[in-house]
Amino acid sequence: MTNAFYDSSNQVFSRCAIAQSLAGKSVVTLDDISTAQIRMLLDKARYIDSHRKEVAHTCDGRVLATLFYEPSTRTRLSFETAMLRLGGKVIGFAGAQLSSASKGETVSDTLKVVSNYVDVVAMRHPKEGAAFVATQAVSTPVINAGDGGHMHPTQTLADLATILARFGRLNNLTVGLCGDLTYGRTVHSLIETLCRFGNVHFVLISPDELKTPQYVIDRINATESCSYEETRDLMEVIGSLDVLYMTRVQEERFTDRDQYLRLRDTYILTEEKLQKAKPNTAVLHPLPRINEIAVDVDADPRAAYFEQVKNGMLMRMALESSVLGDELLGYEPTDFVNVPKDESQAYDANGISLANPRVHKEDKNAPKDLKCPNIRCITNSELSLVKKFYKDDSDANVYRCLYCDEEA
Repeated sequence: MTNAFYDSSNQVFSRCAIAQSLAGKSVVTLDDISTAQIRMLLDKARYIDSHRKEVAHTCDGRVLATLFYEPSTRTRLSFETAMLRLGGKVIGFAGAQLSSASKGETVSDTLKVVSNYVDVVAMRHPKEGAAFVATQAVSTPVINAGDGGHMHPTQTLADLATILARFGRLNNLTVGLCGDLTYGRTVHSLIETLCRFGNVHFVLISPDELKTPQYVIDRINATESCSYEETRDLMEVIGSLDVLYMTRVQEERFTDRDQYLRLRDTYILTEEKLQKAKPNTAVLHPLPRINEIAVDVDADPRAAYFEQVKNGMLMRMALESSVLGDELLGYEPTDFVNVPKDESQAYDANGISLANPRVHKEDKNAPKDLKCPNIRCITNSELSLVKKFYKDDSDANVYRCLYCDEEA
């Protein structure tokens, strides 16, 4: 980990150095920030939860724009409530048809306009890579509220906060992820982030048609202390799980409706099935659910998905105030922000630090004829965008799209 975060003894974590280190930053993926910064956000959220009145004027005079190009209830209202509870104000839209996108305006142009009105932007978009486009267009901090099936960093922050509250740690866990692991951006973000804390065994539960993308599997394989197994049978593994992360099969991600209808009811968790799980297993779900968790599970103390909703708001309060550089009244970092030695020295199989931000840069020498094959990538719908690619960390002969991480 970079020495900037340590004092002269190189042992004690410099809490003051990290407290303001997110000011002015955009967050497209949690790879954009260090594990130290993630720890600080988790620490701030816990403080906010017990000091609502003290933080109520943290962002007085600030304005947040919520630019949601696709439907959302929890995420949009959570971002907006977070800013309102911090004393700021909110503008925005809740559907592409309510914006100039319906007239053909590009993401870049929309951001260049809106950034003149606000201090921070939260954006959700159905095209993968849209959040990255937004960050390239403006200097105003942009927070990715979900880009297609790619990434959803603030949901992951909510997930981490919930796991931390239940277990007191983010490692030495067996984490089962069940359902749509192909298009489930929450799954991709959670796996990649937990790998950075290390010592996690992932159990990937899905039908063959909805298996975890290779680039996510590669991340697990590249992390020495992490491992995974794949199965189609939830009941075969439920008894071994500390965390069971259920997901819905997302109709909006499918181009073939018949395939969606065939797969949507593959996994349904009931109270009867949950009886085979550990007494302290935490059941998570990013919501909304359709029928993949029966309502009789809600009363089980292992159900943590509505707890995730509250934690999502708290984490967004922590993140919004941090990227704005606004200090929380009375907040003093706790020992939790001290990064353990094994975490700070975590590297993947390619020698890449897992504790530090993992920033991919365009390879100017990439072959000129490369194209992103991902039909959901924004570069394949906004054709004026310049195609950009980076070299895969594990294979110098493989290039990936800088916008959506798909192999070219």
